[in-house]
Amino acid sequence: MFVFSRRAAFALPLLVAGTAWAAGEDADNTVVMTLKNGKVVIRLRPDWAPKHVEQIKTLVKRGFYDGIVFHRVIPGFMAQTGDPTGTGTGGSTLPNLPAEFNKTHFTRGTLGMARSQDPDSANSQFFICFGDAGFLDGKYTAFGEVVSGMDVVDKIKAGTEANNGMVTNPDKIVTMRMAADAK
Repeated sequence: MFVFSRRAAFALPLLVAGTAWAAGEDADNTVVMTLKNGKVVIRLRPDWAPKHVEQIKTLVKRGFYDGIVFHRVIPGFMAQTGDPTGTGTGGSTLPNLPAEFNKTHFTRGTLGMARSQDPDSANSQFFICFGDAGFLDGKYTAFGEVVSGMDVVDKIKAGTEANNGMVTNPDKIVTMRMAADAK
């Protein structure tokens, strides 16, 4: 006979729920990004930014992000990727998106779309926040959140604040796949 503490009894339903979600309850809006140090599971949020989520899903399904570098990584702030040129100035062949600013608070694990000074210039570049970045709220489009693997994100090779996060010999996205297609 097993004896469970009260704490264990309350935690068990949460553990089971988390495992069920990770097993693919929302595989159509889940991305698995493989980096050299492991996997990062991202929940896309069409309820926050439907057009941005569709663009990301289209690019993921095309294999666009495979091999793309994290060209700008500022410790304590964010890691940016999605530029095929690796310079921070490139994008995909898809059209730029109109801003879908929302009420989402940028915090650790939040994904947002990078853009130029034009709010309607987001295309393929995105960033993952390392910590609270509330100063971005309402100014950038949040479109997803890391649900597992932030320890892997924390290991992405960083630049420095002094060089605006530009990285020499940067880490790459090995692959990025929709969970529904990864089975």
